[in-house]
Amino acid sequence: MKIEKQNKSNVTKILLLIYLIILIWIILFKMQFNIKYLPYIRSINLIPFAESVIINGKIDLGEIIDNLIVFIPVGAYIGMLGKEEKFYKKVIPIFLLTLVLEISQYILHIGATDITDVIMNTLGGIVGILLINFLYRIFKNNSKIDKILNILATICTIGVVFLMTILIVVNI
Repeated sequence: MKIEKQNKSNVTKILLLIYLIILIWIILFKMQFNIKYLPYIRSINLIPFAESVIINGKIDLGEIIDNLIVFIPVGAYIGMLGKEEKFYKKVIPIFLLTLVLEISQYILHIGATDITDVIMNTLGGIVGILLINFLYRIFKNNSKIDKILNILATICTIGVVFLMTILIVVNI
């Protein structure tokens, strides 16, 4: 029983690692293989929901929602791996990850560092944690739900890798 639990945890860790690699490639490297094609941008916005998300006088909800959605899986994986942890102990690594990614964009001159992204990414992680907590409460057998979630996450990860491959091939 303990070995089976450890195997599920290992699958979750591997899926999280794959997702983080994809996330870093998207956020930091803008899906480029060659650094010379990265934009040379160095800006910082410390005012939430300000100029960085306003286009033609209107708030760009698409980017805000994208930032939320992209971190939901991170929160879900952390929620699965830290079932017994207190809520704030699950949120802190999500916040730190998004903060490191945003600061890295500034340091490397490859993107705009924006507090709105930090807020929305962290909020997305929180949504993922809450979703997992909700599923654990509905389905009392956490072992079964972990197995189902890992299967769904594996399918989604394969789908994302497949779509990324198509994007790469089309752009070559």
